[in-house]
Amino acid sequence: MSDPRRSAPALRRWWPLALAVPLGAAAGAGYAAVAPVVYTANSYVVVVAQSPGEGGAAVNFAQAYGRLAGQPQVLAAAAAKTGRTVSALESAVRGTTSPDAPVIEITGTGPAAADAVKAADAVAASLIAFAGTSASDTGVKLVPLARAASPDAPSSPSAALDTAVGAAAGVLVGALAVMARRRPGAEPEADAGAPPVPAQPRVQQPAGAVR
Repeated sequence: MSDPRRSAPALRRWWPLALAVPLGAAAGAGYAAVAPVVYTANSYVVVVAQSPGEGGAAVNFAQAYGRLAGQPQVLAAAAAKTGRTVSALESAVRGTTSPDAPVIEITGTGPAAADAVKAADAVAASLIAFAGTSASDTGVKLVPLARAASPDAPSSPSAALDTAVGAAAGVLVGALAVMARRRPGAEPEADAGAPPVPAQPRVQQPAGAVR
């Protein structure tokens, strides 16, 4: 059985960490409970070279068109189909490419699964139409590869992930607080379980001794 007198100094030293971890986890769980729900859907477009042997050019154009997926000139037509403004759609859609394949992934988000699907497919169609206007100059064209599938569950918030992130933040804050309390030059805490050190007897000099 542990001696309470020995555990008291450790408790005084580590209480910021012991308090910060559960508070951080509770804050993360609370955020997950009140954060708005977001669904995510992905639509895919492939870049095809019109001339044989131009596979490398198709990959390069895929990366270029992937960056254009979130630009106003592409989003303008998609905004009319989704019922959102261009600025709202700009924050809800992004394009991702691969360095090895001429494929563009269009990711759409929304408060409902149908909104995410509609955003991803609308931007994909708008990007294909935008690339078609310059196909004779670029030598490539965009064709749909796969339409967005309706997500079964929201992508965020995640109660488990947000709770873990909150607990990790609590560990960091608590550790910093402990380190601040144990600053250099601070007197070490006395061990409550250690026996007291006896006082050294004072030697008295006899009367008349030379000082």
